[in-house]
Amino acid sequence: MADTGLTHADWSQRVPELVARWCEEWGLRLGEPYPPGAAGHAVRVERADGAPAVLKLIYPHRESEHEADALAVWGGDGAVHLLERSEDGYAMLLERCEPGTSLASEGQDVALDVLIGLLPRLWKPAGEPFHTLASEAAWWASYLEDVWDRVRPPYPRALLDAALAAYDELPSTQGELVLQHQDLHAENVLAAQREPWLVIDPKPLLGEREFAVAPIVRSFELGDSRGDVVHRFERLTRELGLDRERARGWAIGQTLAWTFDSHWRENHLNTAQWLLEMA
Repeated sequence: MADTGLTHADWSQRVPELVARWCEEWGLRLGEPYPPGAAGHAVRVERADGAPAVLKLIYPHRESEHEADALAVWGGDGAVHLLERSEDGYAMLLERCEPGTSLASEGQDVALDVLIGLLPRLWKPAGEPFHTLASEAAWWASYLEDVWDRVRPPYPRALLDAALAAYDELPSTQGELVLQHQDLHAENVLAAQREPWLVIDPKPLLGEREFAVAPIVRSFELGDSRGDVVHRFERLTRELGLDRERARGWAIGQTLAWTFDSHWRENHLNTAQWLLEMA
């Protein structure tokens, strides 16, 4: 993780200064901000020629560390165009999605149709500077058991064991490593004009294709029942030709790793438990 010496609260206080700096640097006219995100600030802007864009500022943290690099690799193929970036990548000027409604508004099966079409376009070969899924799994393994023992969630310990087994067994036997968006849920895909739907907010990682199932399976805005989770898992693995057991292992492993700092802890734990119970 980038060490800036800033807490999120400290960084938030600096946002107006950062907005002013990059508006001046890139010749932007400031518009209305978007609703605040967990790890960033985005605001509508116009470029000097009047073209609409989005100024996005990122609070430096491990999972967003190379967002600008991921957008550059994708080059607008299924994702928003990167128009400008700061040297460290924590300030970006992006293509604006209009009307900008989220894919979640279309319902589960339409959203799955779109995501199944987008994923192969995002699976591009890449290398440095991205974190690898193997290094991420080792990081998750370094803390998850301690967190579980401290929180003591009312779920069987077999769920923790399944996640730890995935971290131990899957990294060394992966297939081809491709660029992944490890937070690709339906609200990170927006209606646009250049294409019907474009991906935003990458949390980039290099890993095998089976890993891509994880964030979509737990995309509870598309439906938050056991049947919904199983339906998403089955459609994704079947239609994308993915190894079912590897996809299930990664989905349990990442979902549990992302559970305890989340506002949606119960949703995530339920998702992981339903995946564990699948035949």
